Amino acid sequence: MSEYVIETTKLTKRYGSQASVSEVDMHVKKGRIYGLLGRNGAGKTTTMKMLLRLTTPTSGKVRILGKDMQKNSENILPQIGSLIESPGFYPNLTATENLRIFAELRGIKNRRCIQEALALVGLPYRDKKLFSQYSLGMKQRLAIALAVMHNPDLLILDEPINGLDPIGIAEIRSFIRELCDIQGKTILISSHILSEIALLADDIGIIHNGVLLEEGSLAELEQKNHRYVHFEVSDSSKAAQIAAGVLHTNNFEICDHHNLKLLGANLPVGLLNRAFIQNGLEVSEAHLCVDTLEDYFKRVTGGEGLA
Repeated sequence: MSEYVIETTKLTKRYGSQASVSEVDMHVKKGRIYGLLGRNGAGKTTTMKMLLRLTTPTSGKVRILGKDMQKNSENILPQIGSLIESPGFYPNLTATENLRIFAELRGIKNRRCIQEALALVGLPYRDKKLFSQYSLGMKQRLAIALAVMHNPDLLILDEPINGLDPIGIAEIRSFIRELCDIQGKTILISSHILSEIALLADDIGIIHNGVLLEEGSLAELEQKNHRYVHFEVSDSSKAAQIAAGVLHTNNFEICDHHNLKLLGANLPVGLLNRAFIQNGLEVSEAHLCVDTLEDYFKRVTGGEGLA
């Protein structure tokens, strides 16, 4: 049996001659959180819609829970909880009333699941506030409650922290992590907020212009991050010449007149510091730095970071 809960092969979606998603090979492992990273318009939502059969792929294959999605969607979909864009809640009903309607449509007999789902996302069960009176953050919480109400094995969440304040983001992050760690659910989550994915995900996929550029565990990606020593000196060009003589390498970057980056984590910082001072340079700062996930994203996509 495959170790992957989601596995795609050359998954592609075209609109005319334009490829929105191009030959994506994605691998989401059981019991882990997979973060799909990309700018707005990169293809994240289209990919998730194809996984859920909300839009038909132009070509390629999707296997979910070990089965071909095209042939077994009726059996697979009830085992998936999803949040894609905004669910169609009734504005004149309460949260509980809205979830009761969805439970009825799904044939869910155990109505206790509604109370449990609301409790999980911090919304009251017996509350007279209407959906139309909810803040954006509360609406997002209710959407997540809908996704988990039927206790699915797999969750597919598109930008689930949109509209939440910092406290709400931390709470939802903790909740999603608990769903994975304690309840054993597999979660595919998309976002353009790299800092949050770095705190949450076990595995990362970077999608750019519809192409999955890279995929791997967060630990593996962190190993690829550049490590460097940053020096702030009175003359960075002169410092670079001195460093080249001491280290016998040109593996450095002159940022501006006063700032120099020397790539590598095990550099003789003390020796370089003395050499700079002995040659008449003033050293204001020297410390080890590690690229962030944002820096890595920029490097992989060849452009700017995410908004």
